[in-house]
Amino acid sequence: MTPTNPPPAPAEIDLTALQAPQLHHVQCAHPGGLHRMAYWQWGEPAGQELVILAHGLTRNGRDFDVLADRLAKHFCVVAPDFVGRGQSDWLDNPMLYQFPQYAADVVTLVARLGVKRVHWVGTSMGGLIGMLYASMKDHPISRFVYNDVGPIIAQAGRDRIASYVGQATHYPSFETAEAALRVMMTDFGPHSDSQFRTLSRHYLRATEAGWTFSYDPGISVPIKAQATQPSVSLWPLYEAFKGPTLVLRGQSSDILDIETAQAMTQTGPRAKLVQFAGVGHAPTLIADDQIQAVEQFLLGQINVNQEAR
Repeated sequence: MTPTNPPPAPAEIDLTALQAPQLHHVQCAHPGGLHRMAYWQWGEPAGQELVILAHGLTRNGRDFDVLADRLAKHFCVVAPDFVGRGQSDWLDNPMLYQFPQYAADVVTLVARLGVKRVHWVGTSMGGLIGMLYASMKDHPISRFVYNDVGPIIAQAGRDRIASYVGQATHYPSFETAEAALRVMMTDFGPHSDSQFRTLSRHYLRATEAGWTFSYDPGISVPIKAQATQPSVSLWPLYEAFKGPTLVLRGQSSDILDIETAQAMTQTGPRAKLVQFAGVGHAPTLIADDQIQAVEQFLLGQINVNQEAR
């Protein structure tokens, strides 16, 4: 699908009008011990379809406040803070910050919630976690949204991530940290002040040394250890899922190249591709056109190849 028209000027958001989620924790296992994973919940899962919103590498579940507020009109919505991020525990062994651990934690989370059917929306790392989960026998995923990620990670994006992740930078105030973050995140596309505040207010945390980012710098250890290795093809995992699939892509993404995105529409679940002009990696799912794409797909209002066959 061709990119959408250039976005209009970003709209301001009344942050006080957004539905506040409930914070819960679930105890998960890792080699040698236990840890608590935090998750944010809008609504109750009993008798409802569940949507899991899975965040990117250094982010956390509160990135999805605006999207969750919209989806909560139709679904119970859960957004975990993957271990090492947000309100979740940090691991003593940073080499455990890898996909098998994240997927195992998701299995524990879904068991805790007691649901049999899940829709998955995954941004970047969150999409890869869902890809692994959806390749498992008897998984509960019904519909899948990949947000700017696919079975091949472009080398330019891998290099960029390895160059910045894990830097424990501190700033003298929230405002200076937010201003620096806004420069760092220009690839996310244009955002109004209040839109960007939804991305910064739960991402920045105060410490004795100043304001910094709400993740364990140790998540960078396995990434840097693997930085010189060739990108692994995950096509078998992608093709294992056969349900309706939507791929969102920032037109200027350096993680999901256009060749991979188009190939995702031709194999496996034969996804529907929607691109957004003026956006790189990754669409934040705050702008109304991005939210509408997710909402309409999850409600079955966007026709995808899987359904048309």
